[in-house]
Amino acid sequence: MLRDYLEAILKARVYDVAIESPLEPAIQLSERIGNRVLLKREDMQPVFSFKLRGAYHKIHKLWREGRLGGGVIAASAGNHAQGVALAAQTLGLRAVIVMPETTPAIKVDAVRRRGAEAVLVGDAFDDAFAHAKTLIESEGLTYIPPYDDPDIIAGQGTVGAEILRHHPDPIHAIFVPVGGGGLIAGVAAYVKALRPEIRVIGVEPEDAACLAAAMVADERVILEQVGLFADGVAVRQIGEYPFEVAREAVDEVITVDTDEMAAAIKDIFDDTRSINEAAGALATAGLKRYARERGLTDETLVAIASGANMNFDRLRFVAERAEIGEHREALYAVTIPERPGAFLAFCELLGRRQITEFNYRYADADRAHIFVGIKLAEQPDRQRVYEQLCAADYPVIDLTDNEMAKLHGRHMVGGHAGDIPDERLFRFEFPERPGALLKFLSHLGARWNISLFHYRNHGADYGRVLVGIQVPEAEVDELTTYLEQLRYPYWAESDNPVYPLFLA
Repeated sequence: MLRDYLEAILKARVYDVAIESPLEPAIQLSERIGNRVLLKREDMQPVFSFKLRGAYHKIHKLWREGRLGGGVIAASAGNHAQGVALAAQTLGLRAVIVMPETTPAIKVDAVRRRGAEAVLVGDAFDDAFAHAKTLIESEGLTYIPPYDDPDIIAGQGTVGAEILRHHPDPIHAIFVPVGGGGLIAGVAAYVKALRPEIRVIGVEPEDAACLAAAMVADERVILEQVGLFADGVAVRQIGEYPFEVAREAVDEVITVDTDEMAAAIKDIFDDTRSINEAAGALATAGLKRYARERGLTDETLVAIASGANMNFDRLRFVAERAEIGEHREALYAVTIPERPGAFLAFCELLGRRQITEFNYRYADADRAHIFVGIKLAEQPDRQRVYEQLCAADYPVIDLTDNEMAKLHGRHMVGGHAGDIPDERLFRFEFPERPGALLKFLSHLGARWNISLFHYRNHGADYGRVLVGIQVPEAEVDELTTYLEQLRYPYWAESDNPVYPLFLA
């Protein structure tokens, strides 16, 4: 099978639209982790992503064989859409891209600038895909899949061919971001056919690890839901063709969290002055974790910087999380005495450590609960700070890994509410579109009183909300049924330590 893909990759027609992207050293990152890090700069492609390779090869092959009829169609809210649009424009073909209505305007505009028709339908990819299927029949269009197709895999595999051509010297491992699997299948097939000693390692978000789950189960599985920070790889099931290749040619799949991806975006920026999207920085985040966990030194490691279609509004979220992801900042809830000089004594205990964030509001005559961020010199510092505060008899909770604290709590510290009977706390994600917040709020508040609400727009396809709802014990089952019918991902947060310390 690998030999078949090797031949297809060598014959793939991609350079009518794609550039042979550079393989650049990441000098600062290399020095910091003690290995030679090379970035495969697919973020420099004309559509700022590798996706045009597979799309063009597939469309060109169909066009050459006279099999396109009325044009091409794709269902995508991301980089595949732009790849299909550019390929069709280059060949003078009609292109229709069906996108969810939640798609940010920057992506819709990019597709239309390439001459494609952007059709907005529904709140999610499934809605767009269903509508695309109806147009295939009614308008005689040919569907171009995003990843689950041998021709798409062959086009993406040219990335692997370029890596080996640009660096014929030893490589310990190549790190590849994984969504549906087209890129890792192409890269793994090519690399393992020619240089089987090189490790090919897939990298996925912890909350969207469809290949990792499939490798454990030895069959494709469907994830119940996926995280949305790295929307370019938010896929619930690995493709059938990519999984066939992965079982034979992928050495390992590792996962990283949101903070590690944010840190990797900053790493790439520091070395290249390019801002990758979360999925684009995914492989770099995995490379760092792999090197750290294995104590690796003096090896050559390649990460594919796969895309730079970042919404500007998301940068503030990335900036908030990058230092935590790099283990250079930790967050704590600390209780100090409510008296003059207490804050000074707290700062004196920390000495020359830099306080990055301090949130406080008077709430009790005896005790003050503070939300504090502290700059770290290295990862073990986090535990040392915690132990230092405990030794000084400060009650302390480490909130560095607490998602509610990082998304909402740090922005809400301002004093406790009075007695609010039967309040229950939930965290939600809902499709981000005009009027979505109003719709969400009106639906939720129609039955029970809303006693707390925090929402911040992060420039993403989905909004994140923290809600307090007053629900008597006798109506909890009714609320649970209602939330399930709402069909938005949600998490119960009433037991989160942030709630009694800062909000209740």
